[in-house]
Amino acid sequence: MESTSQSPSTTSRYHVPVMLAESLQGLAIRPDGVYVDVTFGGGGHSRAIIDRLGPEGRLLAFDQDEDARANAIDDPRFTLIGENFRYLRNFLRLHGVRQVDGILADLGVSSHQFDVAERGFSTRFNGELDLRMDRRADVTARDLVNTLDEDALTRIFKLYGELPNARQMARAIVKSRGQKEIVTTFDLREAVAHHLPRGMENKYLAMLFQALRIEVNGELDALREMLVQASEVLVPSGRLVVISYHSLEDRLVKNFMRSGNFDGEVEKDFYGNVLSPMKPVSRGALQASDAETASNSRARSARLRVAEKVDIKKQTL
Repeated sequence: MESTSQSPSTTSRYHVPVMLAESLQGLAIRPDGVYVDVTFGGGGHSRAIIDRLGPEGRLLAFDQDEDARANAIDDPRFTLIGENFRYLRNFLRLHGVRQVDGILADLGVSSHQFDVAERGFSTRFNGELDLRMDRRADVTARDLVNTLDEDALTRIFKLYGELPNARQMARAIVKSRGQKEIVTTFDLREAVAHHLPRGMENKYLAMLFQALRIEVNGELDALREMLVQASEVLVPSGRLVVISYHSLEDRLVKNFMRSGNFDGEVEKDFYGNVLSPMKPVSRGALQASDAETASNSRARSARLRVAEKVDIKKQTL
């Protein structure tokens, strides 16, 4: 069955799928299987999955960003769910699905979100300091930088941005907003300008914006919830493929795939079996090829991990 979706050239302007071949290999797609792309975006990964499904196959996709709906695939095997992937289990059940054969998550921000100035994701453009992936949410980054006290901002910058000078950044923001409200991305850049090390301005700004984005969207909590639910809805031997872009995400994914918890502490039963619902398929994370990173700079920081749902019956035989 052929998909009548938008052409790849159209969707590639929205977002270029990262590590596409490795993702598909990790999913080990069966033509009659049921799969979930929890980060639909431009639909690049989803279209490749659909192309490998037969008439009985099915793909459900999640994306909380309303802009992604324009990329929906016109195919009876496809369902787009406009919600955060933290509600994975409930919305799968709503659509009559209790178990799936594979789940793909390409975390982080899409190229489209970076390129639309008014979304506030990029330090390159002057736009309102928003940073919401779901624009139905109440709190924006503008709200945070203008209302939180120095200690709260310091915690966010240190925890989610891993900024070495988190306290100085927070203090500068509090001082600046005392003169005038911080409304735009350039207002924020101006507020912290004296605390950006020479030659590392872009790096520190990226860390600052990452911290605010994670806090605004509750990204790490959502990731934890999705991973736990993924392990519940996957069939035995079903695959979970996750692409992450910073150490905070990757650490959670690595620990969960290895141990079934987020501390990374492996527990074993009396017989020495690891008490985890998942097991890694390969040792360590895969990285994008040199050819891909040369053509897509976003792939440079990508880390792909694959895990398989443990078949308890086989394990106990």
